[in-house]
Amino acid sequence: MNGNRPKHIWKFFRAGGFDQVKLESGSDLANLDQLDLKLWVALACPTRGLEFDNHTLDLVDTDHDGRVRAPEVIAAAKWATDMLKNPDDLLKGSPSLPLATINDANPEGKQILSSAKQILTNLGKKDATSIDLDNVSDTAKIFEATAFNGDGIIPAEAAENEATRAVIADIIACYGAETDRSGKPGVNQAKADQFFTEAQTYSDWWKQAEGDKNILPLGEATAAAAAAVNTVKAKADDYFTRCRFAAFEPSSLAALNRQEPEQMQFAVKDLTASTPEIVAFPLAQIAGGKALPLIDGVNPAWAVTLGTLKSAAVVPLLGNKNEITEADWNSLVAKLASFETWSAGKVGASVEKIGLKRVREIFAGKSRDEITALLARDIALEPEANAIAAVEKLIRFNRDLYTLCVNFVCFKNFYSRRAHAIFQAGRLYLDQRSCDLCLTVDDSVKHATMAGLAGAFLAYLDCTRKDTAEKMCILAVFSQGDDDSLMVGRNGIFYDRKGRDYDATITSIIANPISIRQAIWAPYKKLMRFIEEQVAKRAANADAAATANLQSTASSPAPSTTPAPNKIDTGTLAAIGLVLSTLMGALGVIFAKLFGLPAWEIPLAILGILIAISLPSVIMAWLKLRKRNLGPILDANGWAVNTKAKINVPFGASLTKVAALPPGSKRDLVDPFAEKKKPWELFLALLIIIVLATSWYFGKLDKVVPVKIKTTTVFGTNAWDYVPPPPPTNAVPAVVFTNAPVK
Repeated sequence: MNGNRPKHIWKFFRAGGFDQVKLESGSDLANLDQLDLKLWVALACPTRGLEFDNHTLDLVDTDHDGRVRAPEVIAAAKWATDMLKNPDDLLKGSPSLPLATINDANPEGKQILSSAKQILTNLGKKDATSIDLDNVSDTAKIFEATAFNGDGIIPAEAAENEATRAVIADIIACYGAETDRSGKPGVNQAKADQFFTEAQTYSDWWKQAEGDKNILPLGEATAAAAAAVNTVKAKADDYFTRCRFAAFEPSSLAALNRQEPEQMQFAVKDLTASTPEIVAFPLAQIAGGKALPLIDGVNPAWAVTLGTLKSAAVVPLLGNKNEITEADWNSLVAKLASFETWSAGKVGASVEKIGLKRVREIFAGKSRDEITALLARDIALEPEANAIAAVEKLIRFNRDLYTLCVNFVCFKNFYSRRAHAIFQAGRLYLDQRSCDLCLTVDDSVKHATMAGLAGAFLAYLDCTRKDTAEKMCILAVFSQGDDDSLMVGRNGIFYDRKGRDYDATITSIIANPISIRQAIWAPYKKLMRFIEEQVAKRAANADAAATANLQSTASSPAPSTTPAPNKIDTGTLAAIGLVLSTLMGALGVIFAKLFGLPAWEIPLAILGILIAISLPSVIMAWLKLRKRNLGPILDANGWAVNTKAKINVPFGASLTKVAALPPGSKRDLVDPFAEKKKPWELFLALLIIIVLATSWYFGKLDKVVPVKIKTTTVFGTNAWDYVPPPPPTNAVPAVVFTNAPVK
């Protein structure tokens, strides 16, 4: 940090449970180096996988490691604010750069302004007052009318005379072209130097042979003679060797001529002179000490080659002969041996295609000096031409740098909900919900390892576009509603930031609480699921038992005696009675307590029961929901989030919207396909009557009902809970008085 600068005064706003810096002016951007890194929301982010211009991120990423880090953002902000007269212009995010805003008081800014004006002039827009990316994106168009553009490459058109243009064309023919900024083929200094160096060595190599009859016995025609000899040399050596062996062993003649059975293998084919089997035969019929014919009686596959040998080598060096002996052949090879040795040491072969005459013609002129001067003239313009890259950089930073900062230094775009953050890939529609917090993911399995720590309900989906077969994987955060219908295999539609739609299918889920509403009803849903599972289990078991019993009955013979009467399992009846008694007792106590309250307290009591059931689930969900954190989700995508970016309940509700009718909508509540209504009110009333009657019968309501209808009053000693009075203690014998006379 620069200690000479006055300390910058920062402003902060609170969102996501932490303080974030406000970036409200160009001065804020220029002084980012004074902002403590501990107060930055992010310290690094990837250059790919974001809804942001990749080329701009590459310009910020000066070390080209695929990640943008805080020092690189600071450097970019510092450079951009220095290049503009009013750094506040960066907050506008304008796609065009007015020339009047470029800071020409800065030497680099002055060069950028000059280059921008030159670009517009080259494009025929000399009077334009602003420049945009369309003006600098096509470098070839910018330099189309210029011969020199500072890239160190000159096309043939850059030369003023035809001779130099021809030499440039020769260099391109020998070594290929370099592409000039104008898009034309040209040469650079390295290829020009290579050409003239190899041309010189090629000329010097030829000087070794010129005038030497041993090397060039036929002058320039020697090369053709040597080529004709080399073409047939292996077959000629083979021919003369076979002839010498035939003279040594006459009985081998048939084998040396490759007669039966080899001839039968191809005799049935349609033959041509180039048939491989014919090419493999000797040059002519083998005989002891026989000369090699050059015209008549030769192998058809080699007739043309032997004719060339005669015209190019035999006639010029040995005289006009129609056949040559082995001695002639050896003499012919010896006459060309010096040429072969010299030819093996050839240098400068790359320029051989233009010929020795052309090489020496070039050295006779001044083209080398002229090409060197042209290249120097082009390179002298390199600073101005390179400023074009700086012009593009300033245009991009003028448009994109502020957006990057409010998605890196702070998360203003994300938490303001007025604009999408650069990590938000689009919107997912699924299960009557829209999810705005969606990110692209390269590897869902690897991503889930870290993202699972976020404490949010996460769904990974594979997305495919049918028309282009484009595929991608996204992560969607569900932060409102419930998870009853969210499961692997569910399909939805994903819209990217460009509005293109993808078919989306859930492939995996990381389950966590979604909302408080879900938590309120969670216990009841669990109870219903448990009951459904138990009923289904009992029904399945009963069905299996009935099926087994039916199969057993069908496979066994009919009984000869009458079946024994069913016996009553007294233990089972006792158990059932105990359960019913316990259940009725519990219900009786509950209803007794309820009906013992004043009427206005009964609804409050019922509400209290519901709260007691749901409260633990709500508390647990609330504790988890308030800890939801965006950090692990972004970190798994290559970010380095520097704080706990919370997604609390209210903010989460803004990220996921549930279906709701528009305000003022009218509803027709009559459903022609609705299920028939069942008399549930009657069922409920009967259930209540049964419960109350049972509770009264077992005496559970005696404490709350009037004396006249207590079970002990109605049933007396037959009441279910009747208890006889205890016998009296310390009883005195009764005295019996009678009217009998005393005796």
